[in-house]
Amino acid sequence: MTIYEASERYNIPLEILCEYESWGLCGAVKKVMGAWQYDDTDLERLSLIMTLHDIGFATEEIENYMKLLVEGKDTDAARLQMLNQKHTAVLDEIHFREKQLDRLNYLRYEIQKNIPK
Repeated sequence: MTIYEASERYNIPLEILCEYESWGLCGAVKKVMGAWQYDDTDLERLSLIMTLHDIGFATEEIENYMKLLVEGKDTDAARLQMLNQKHTAVLDEIHFREKQLDRLNYLRYEIQKNIPK
């Protein structure tokens, strides 16, 4: 499957596919008639890249995570640490947003209690 076919079929922006190739993670990708050909392993990795992107990983974090993944099982602890750090950051953001909602609801309550029914 070419880069354009992968982009269209899996709705992955071409920029991400080009970036993926630039990271040197396409070990199994072969150039055929001047175009990269993706196999199932590459598509699984691209799916993971999209997941990491969707959960808030920055490009540099994704690249680091994927390079660790390619290195193998010895990097499980390092990758888990990255995921735990992101998990903590997301929870912190959720708690911050919950506090904002509490304040917003308080302000709404203060106004609503003065409105005649």
